Amino acid sequence: MKIKIEKPNWEFSEDHGSPFDRGNADSWYGRLPDPHWYPEGTYNGERVTELTDKEMLEYLWGWTTGDFNGKYAGEIYE
Repeated sequence: MKIKIEKPNWEFSEDHGSPFDRGNADSWYGRLPDPHWYPEGTYNGERVTELTDKEMLEYLWGWTTGDFNGKYAGEIYE
């Protein structure tokens, strides 16, 4: 099954620790999606695992467009 992920149509942060950044990093290191982010920067402060719908889309966009999975940009296979 293929799920299409659209690029978020709002401005979102790509800063270290942001949902997009963490999704991209999980992809880079070949990890399966594990939606999370760090409001105070990567590994600083608390790890947030309960994401809003917008944060989830930002994370998934980062993961699907990362170097590990980038060839399938915007798609996740279940």
